[in-house]
Amino acid sequence: MKVAVVTGANRGIGFELTRQLLESGYAVHATYRSNMGGLKGVQHAHLSTHKVDVRSDEDVAALMVAVGGRIDLLVNNAGVPDGRWSSIAEIDLTRAAEVFEINAFAPVRVTQHALPLLAKSESGVVAMMSSLMASIDDCQSGKSYAYRASKTALNMFSISMKNELEALGASLVILHPGWVETDMGGPNAPLTPQESVRGIVARLNEQDMGLSGRFVQYDGTELAW
Repeated sequence: MKVAVVTGANRGIGFELTRQLLESGYAVHATYRSNMGGLKGVQHAHLSTHKVDVRSDEDVAALMVAVGGRIDLLVNNAGVPDGRWSSIAEIDLTRAAEVFEINAFAPVRVTQHALPLLAKSESGVVAMMSSLMASIDDCQSGKSYAYRASKTALNMFSISMKNELEALGASLVILHPGWVETDMGGPNAPLTPQESVRGIVARLNEQDMGLSGRFVQYDGTELAW
């Protein structure tokens, strides 16, 4: 049985991804920061839940000890929005630093701690949950300053670690889930979490070394950096 770790799994895309991975035969280690959310209602023999603040080295190290063995799929999904500032003058740089800590630095931290377990998998996959808003080429409307910049930084961290992951036998995929009807995406989003995650799972299932390092939308569309 393959083993997956999903961060930020208590709601939205992370929760639905946990649910669909369980359905497809994975043993899933699902993390939440403070509130279990939807995970409370899931009764499954192969689901393990962990209270983890991805900003904490101690929490992340304890997670890896709890997982033990190997990791076949690591999904760095935990993330936060920014302040939706309407002008440069309104940017709160303290808040922006917090957004970077969770959206850009934490996935690196989790991956660092997961490396020994990924190395034990025959075909490990590291998935980074990014966004089309990370694309410099696509940034025509501007705004969403910290969120955009943090996801762009995540993309660069990710592609920079591609060769090292491949040397361990793990491939890398950077994902855009689409505009999804979640707490972050809002009620006007055209995609349900179920629709988005079906596509994400398809991308994860087709992932191999030949596809390592791609920046791709949930439906398979390649995205410009």
